[in-house]
Amino acid sequence: MFSKSLRNREHTRRFSIVPTDSGWEVREERDSRVTRQVRYHDWHRVERARRSIAAEMQELQAAGWRVE
Repeated sequence: MFSKSLRNREHTRRFSIVPTDSGWEVREERDSRVTRQVRYHDWHRVERARRSIAAEMQELQAAGWRVE
């Protein structure tokens, strides 16, 4: 459904939102380490998480991170 990766030198940040049997899983990784993994049943919470991810990605890109 949604998957983006950003890279800055040897560091990687990954963001994903995938459907599950009971809702959606929102996941963030830093250098292959899961830093956030949440399951939502309410689509409105998923939308809020997606907006938060978009804002964080924009900040990272402004700091020099590049979309892979």
